[in-house]
Amino acid sequence: MENVVIREIRKEDNPQVAKVIRQVLADLGVPKVGTAYEDPSLDHMFEHYEKPKATYFVAEANGSILGCAGVAQLDNYNGNVSELQKMYFLKEARGKGIGYKMITVCLDRAKEYGFDACYLETMPNMEAAQKLYKKMGFEYIDARMGDTGHYSCPVFMLKTF
Repeated sequence: MENVVIREIRKEDNPQVAKVIRQVLADLGVPKVGTAYEDPSLDHMFEHYEKPKATYFVAEANGSILGCAGVAQLDNYNGNVSELQKMYFLKEARGKGIGYKMITVCLDRAKEYGFDACYLETMPNMEAAQKLYKKMGFEYIDARMGDTGHYSCPVFMLKTF
């Protein structure tokens, strides 16, 4: 896919980002409870990431947001670990290398912030995403780290820097 730019979120991106995330979750049949779908931050992603050591990115082409992802301190965890958060891409943007670029940008930012590792939670049916995470150096771990509030996500992965 050409003309894709990965950039930091802007306030005016909020409605489009929320729509993309909800659309992807609905497409994948993800439960609306205990997942990102019900996060109060979904409609205010720009504001949610206006804190230290946190950035949210969008993948944009020709004025349309195709996907998004962020990195921030892992919630409710006593350690120097970041979390890859809310990474979602519309169907037309998948399988084109945009996710790889997005994860690279997020991991680079996590390293710039000085984190020691990056954690993520996902769903078992998100197999393509897990394949990409493994390619990027994430490994499966047995137990949840921190408390993201996403109790319906039973797959945990970690990448150490």
